[in-house]
Amino acid sequence: MYPIIHLTQRSNQPAFIINQDLVSLLLVSWNLKLCLRKWRPDVVSLIFIRLKHCMQQKTTCFFQGNHDWARHVPMKLTYAFSKEYLINYLKISDIKVVFKRAFGKWASVIPVSFIETDDYGFADIRIGFYSGDHGDGEPFDGVLGVLAHSFSPESGKFHLDAAETWAIDFEMEKSPVAVDLESVAIHEIGHLLGLAHSPNKEAVMYATLKPRDKKVDLALDDIQGVQALYGSNPNFTFGSLLESDISTNPAVNLRIRWFMWATLILLWFLMIM
Repeated sequence: MYPIIHLTQRSNQPAFIINQDLVSLLLVSWNLKLCLRKWRPDVVSLIFIRLKHCMQQKTTCFFQGNHDWARHVPMKLTYAFSKEYLINYLKISDIKVVFKRAFGKWASVIPVSFIETDDYGFADIRIGFYSGDHGDGEPFDGVLGVLAHSFSPESGKFHLDAAETWAIDFEMEKSPVAVDLESVAIHEIGHLLGLAHSPNKEAVMYATLKPRDKKVDLALDDIQGVQALYGSNPNFTFGSLLESDISTNPAVNLRIRWFMWATLILLWFLMIM
């Protein structure tokens, strides 16, 4: 079981952990040079993804023991919401929309589909909001602290702390300690699929989330980790991941684009030599 925890203090570490080997970079650059000469856009996109990953620590982590759901792929997993353990200030219909979107993030990269059912007792994944000691040996601690926890396959237990101020829309919820429900849902689904915490701060599987922060896009580490367990969704391409990063994360992109331009300048020198 891994909880997602509120980050109580700012970290002094940089946003990226540089883990860059010069020889590897030159080899990737040489491959990119050949691809540019032959114009293989699909391979070029993948190489740019790899260049981005050179700027991040490679940190795929799994639970010990059984890592995944032992079923044939493509597989279907059902999920259900407890009718008894809910929160009354959010509509269940709105909560369901958030979770459908969160499950969809993972389904878009692996051959696993998630289907909602009303049969809570027999659902593969069982979701509820609980307070304090709720019988699983992992009591919640009130506002902030541990926000939620879930268990490795094939437990299916997905518990959220009812004491938190859960938010679907920060424009509507003004509390300074509001927690984004979708961000936590995506994180905990990763645990349910078999992923442990990642030290990569850009990953959704990073262990902490600050109030009023959103982290709803899978990072490369998240995708590589879950695909190592289940394989790839046949409709997924790394090129689409690159496009998503460029459109949704401009702060990170500034550094990525600087790095890519530096690489292209290096390639220009290699090509004229």
